[in-house]
Amino acid sequence: MPEALDPTPYDALLLLSFGGPEGPDDVVPFLENVTRGRGIPKERLKEVGQHYFLFGGVSPINGQNRALLDALRKDFADHGLDLPVYWGNRNWAPYLTDTLREMAADGRRRVLVVTTSAYASYSGCRQYRENLADSLAALRAEGVEPPRIDKLRHYFNHPGFLEPMIEGVLASLADLPEDVRDGAHLAFSTHSIPLSAADTSGPAGEHGDGGAYVRQHLDVARLIADAVRERTGVDHPWQLVYQSRSGAPHIPWLEPDICDHLQERHAAGVPAVVMAPIGFVSDHMEVLYDLDTEATAKAAELGLPVRRSATVGDDPRFAAAVRELILERAGTERGQAVAPCALGTLGASHDVCPVGCCPARAPRPAAAGADSPYA
Repeated sequence: MPEALDPTPYDALLLLSFGGPEGPDDVVPFLENVTRGRGIPKERLKEVGQHYFLFGGVSPINGQNRALLDALRKDFADHGLDLPVYWGNRNWAPYLTDTLREMAADGRRRVLVVTTSAYASYSGCRQYRENLADSLAALRAEGVEPPRIDKLRHYFNHPGFLEPMIEGVLASLADLPEDVRDGAHLAFSTHSIPLSAADTSGPAGEHGDGGAYVRQHLDVARLIADAVRERTGVDHPWQLVYQSRSGAPHIPWLEPDICDHLQERHAAGVPAVVMAPIGFVSDHMEVLYDLDTEATAKAAELGLPVRRSATVGDDPRFAAAVRELILERAGTERGQAVAPCALGTLGASHDVCPVGCCPARAPRPAAAGADSPYA
């Protein structure tokens, strides 16, 4: 039997994710949840939903979260960590409020949350914290005393997140024809966000010129490119690029777009490109459509060989990283001296989001932060 690991003061882990439709009839209601309050007509949502309809109306994210839940539970059991794992979504079943209600009924009093977003940004961190605050307030309004919520730090530079991506890039390079392999360019891709959101991402001291969002992605890209060079002996040129822009055209977003980048690289004579979706934990719709469908079609039109490397998904090393992060945070909460595990130049991220971190356009309560209304 493995030695029992101590997660106290925590008595549960909550996997918090975005959610996605699981059939054609779910697509428009799901998009209504995502865009609530923006006044977008249903006909426009049907147009937006075409990406989902191409895949039978099913987003892969829920299935991938189920696989990650299985990986986490197996890793915890194999290593003697007695910590139940729950799952809740922001925009589709199982809904976050329902899951927190279940946790309260099960007697869970102190909960750690891990989100399926590795980096600092409003949409990748604070919005999840706002959703948590909304759900906690809803339970209190019902007369239910919810558990106390803490959130695991950003894990973008944890080796258990990085190593599967490094291996994914190596596998994609190996899959390219030999005559173009050594000259291949690495395009590290992440979700584009408005420049205003990027510039104010992370703690206030890191705001400006892309903020923590861009700096964290650049650090990950450098770490992967350096590891690829060390393991292959080839120094592949690389760039951070963006995808999945969804905002109004007059609002500036992070660029270059992946398709524009492929066209520019082809014009510059690059013989091949590996697209590495470092901004995504799993192969959800933005990866399947924007990279595997749209960007791959653009590359075919150009006659440019491309490969798309794997995301982390339910890799056992990622599950192990979550376990290590739980024990790290638990030890810190118990007052122990803990050496956080992080690679690169930025060091370990903060445990508690400070005041002014990734601010919203309009102030809203957010849980699990220094400015949280809930202890």
